[in-house]
Amino acid sequence: MHRIKSTLIMIGECFRMSLSNIRGSKVRSFLTVLGIMIGVMAVIALITTVNGVTGTLSDSFLSMGAGTLTVSVTGSDLKTGLNSEDLKTLTALDEVDGLTPTVSLTARVSRGGSYQSRITVSGKNAYYFRTNPEVLIRGRLLNFIDDDNMSYVCMIDQTMIDSFFFGVDPVGENLYISGIPFLVVGTFTTEKTESIASIFSGSPDILIPYTTALKMNASSDVTAFTVYIAEGVTSEDASAAVEAAMDVMFSFEEDCFTVTTMSAIEDTMESIMGMMAALLAGIASISLIVGGIGIMNMMLTTVTERTVEIGLKKSLGAMPWQIQVQFLIESFLLSVIGGIIGIASGLLLSMALCNMLQTAFRVSTEAILLGFGFSAAIGILFGWAPARKASRLNPIDALRSV
Repeated sequence: MHRIKSTLIMIGECFRMSLSNIRGSKVRSFLTVLGIMIGVMAVIALITTVNGVTGTLSDSFLSMGAGTLTVSVTGSDLKTGLNSEDLKTLTALDEVDGLTPTVSLTARVSRGGSYQSRITVSGKNAYYFRTNPEVLIRGRLLNFIDDDNMSYVCMIDQTMIDSFFFGVDPVGENLYISGIPFLVVGTFTTEKTESIASIFSGSPDILIPYTTALKMNASSDVTAFTVYIAEGVTSEDASAAVEAAMDVMFSFEEDCFTVTTMSAIEDTMESIMGMMAALLAGIASISLIVGGIGIMNMMLTTVTERTVEIGLKKSLGAMPWQIQVQFLIESFLLSVIGGIIGIASGLLLSMALCNMLQTAFRVSTEAILLGFGFSAAIGILFGWAPARKASRLNPIDALRSV
């Protein structure tokens, strides 16, 4: 018991002396701490910012595709896509509430003496507008009658209004798409039509009935559509039901279609962002190693400067391990001080970055523990060699320099 008490008193005294030595060399200690601080700050800021971006993207993906499946058809030699009967078969599944085909085309649009080329036109069905009524700004939405009759009607966004109907109410006017007159029945907002597909292909400028879009493409097959899952059904069950039905349609040939769930997209995204965070943290950790080398350099210099002190302590009975512990504690304190300042600075920097990127700021406990643990380990690892050198110093040789 007495030995344990003596050891604790000795360790406490080592802490006091270490703090005194650090205060005694303020500039050198600050420069040494600075390397660790920058390294930890970089690790914390990068990991926390990436986590915030990942969370924001994940929330966006889920809000855009909650309760849906995305189906892409590559087709086979005998069947290139799904016809209207196939779509009805899928819609009749218990696990499916409805589906919305997406038929895209690029067209030349004109009105009067104005025209624009390569305008994105997207074909949608009435179910899409029933589930997304908020896209409407003015006029009416496309409906089932438009789908059944392959009507030449359209909805346009603000870009088309500014280009062809400046100062004029577009509803009820004609707009020529690939030379065909379309009646403008409504206007829509692009922000409300954002989806997973639009992230990669861009938002459409004009919406028309999907049957009309198929006719303009001289096709009767749909190769891309979104399935809306019935209430109370999991995405896995809905995906399995759709895949089973489509297997029959394609005579069980392989690689004819792909069914993608939002969870799969989210998992892939989180995996990519995780690898990115690890890569960035690894790069930032290099500065921690540089900071550790700075600590080693300072401690080696300190050992040389305090040769007489070490010799006197050994002459008075100090054990080598006691000398080693004192220098390790000093190295450890330098590193931990840098780590704590780095964590605080990293969180502030991450908060500023998240605010600039307009993403959620989410404190990462793992990043904080990693930064603190890494800084403490750096202090011990790079302080070991100087501490060992001090503990093995011959007291007679040390006292010769007095």
